[in-house]
Amino acid sequence: MCGGHRKVGPESMEKVPMLAEGYEKLTADLKALRAERPLVVDAIEEARAHGDLSENAEYHAAKERQGQIEAQIAEIEDKVTRAQIIDPKTLSGDKVVFGATVTLLDEDDKPIKYQIVGQTEADASKGRISYNSPIARALIGKQVEDEIEVTVPSGDKFYLVEKIEFI
Repeated sequence: MCGGHRKVGPESMEKVPMLAEGYEKLTADLKALRAERPLVVDAIEEARAHGDLSENAEYHAAKERQGQIEAQIAEIEDKVTRAQIIDPKTLSGDKVVFGATVTLLDEDDKPIKYQIVGQTEADASKGRISYNSPIARALIGKQVEDEIEVTVPSGDKFYLVEKIEFI
């Protein structure tokens, strides 16, 4: 994954929606990677000093880590540059949008609550789903009392939008 060319065009300049906490996590990750950068360069120099590079595992491991760090830095910098920070508390309306917390009723009238968030913040175990997940894509633009159908690995699921909150 190192040295690849990224597409440059209108699609690569697309905004990346995220909550403030997702942005903070990205910038913290970026800071940590930038701090690791000189340490890897030092490890490469030290391994290089050991002589024959063809059979030098430390050298190859350090070079590989350097490539990973550079790729991760480029990817995070790209997301940070295109970040569109959204505060759900500033939103309102009667349609499901990014940042909304939606209460659904499943086929057994059991309530399920999801917040639609950015990819970096998604955590299904906490009810936070990425805006480009199948359920979130089906929900965007829907209103209370709308029904949605989502195809998941176990089959089709049907939900009723019970409540939309911006919290």
